[in-house]
Amino acid sequence: MLDYSHNAWLVAASLAVAMMAGFTGLYLTHGASKLDDQKRKLVVALAAIILGGGIWSMHFVAMLGLQLPILFYYDALITLISALVAILMVGLALLILHFRPRTMGTIVVAGVIVGLGIVVMHYVGMAGMELCRPVYNLWDVVTSTLASVVLSVLAIWVAYDNRTQRNILLGTVCFGLAVFTMHFVATGLTEFVASDTAGRAGPALNNQVLAMGVTVSVFLICGAFLLTGITFIEPTAADVSPSAPEPAREPEPPLRAGVPFEREGQTFFAQPSNIAAIRAEGHYTVLYMNAEKLFCPWSITEAETRLAPDGFLRAHRSYLVNPKQVSQFERHKDNGTCYFDGVDALAKVPVSRSRLTDIREALGL
Repeated sequence: MLDYSHNAWLVAASLAVAMMAGFTGLYLTHGASKLDDQKRKLVVALAAIILGGGIWSMHFVAMLGLQLPILFYYDALITLISALVAILMVGLALLILHFRPRTMGTIVVAGVIVGLGIVVMHYVGMAGMELCRPVYNLWDVVTSTLASVVLSVLAIWVAYDNRTQRNILLGTVCFGLAVFTMHFVATGLTEFVASDTAGRAGPALNNQVLAMGVTVSVFLICGAFLLTGITFIEPTAADVSPSAPEPAREPEPPLRAGVPFEREGQTFFAQPSNIAAIRAEGHYTVLYMNAEKLFCPWSITEAETRLAPDGFLRAHRSYLVNPKQVSQFERHKDNGTCYFDGVDALAKVPVSRSRLTDIREALGL
């Protein structure tokens, strides 16, 4: 058995890396469940890379501080696999948290997956050591796994039970401690023996080469940490200098004559409050007002711009609606329908998925 020790500075650096990755990943996903599916997937993917990459970086920063009396290397392929495993397992946990109803059960399942991801990453990474073989028994693995899973569940529960800034900070501490504690509990229970055979699956990496890769990873984590951290604390009103007021925006010109429509070669004007909905008709539009269907020379884009102060909202790419005229709203799976009473020519208007939130807010739902 080989005697070993740790570089205290690199131990501290490994904890800092875990904390920065934890904060960045947890804060990056703040509000992600309110985004549409494509944006949410992108946020989850970025957070998984940061959190999984943080687990991997923390492990190898600590391993760079591992001091053994012999020279040893790492198998490049296995080292890469250990990073990908961490990213994939954290990504799976985040998908559960952000694409499934968030209950205590899903929080626990996600925490367990993160905890197991930390464990698998650690032992896969250790398996890549060459000329030095780590030795541990089943009890050692069980102990480190329990520590990782318990702390990871705690981290996810704290961070996701209530998505406040305070909870994100506490979740960051728990996540960092989960990664840090699991690594050093597992390493403390591990013994190292010299090995004459390499049996490598890929090229060998010495500490100098590995350090370059870890440095790049830590640099990216630090950069992401700074970019997310700068918006974490919003400036208060007291922080805004009264001597430099924001320039006042010029008000939109008022709509004086009303909305134009044509009938029998003449142009008339309708009050916006009397219009229930507007539908695109090529480069023009159709107004729906009471029992009438009227031709308007405005395009749908011009109507949306001019009638925004009157509360008109785009419900669909072809429709504007006046929320004050909506008598009934029906929510479907990922879209909806607005209904109107007394508008004989248009009983209902579809609401697309991308416009659903705005319409519901305007209706007070």
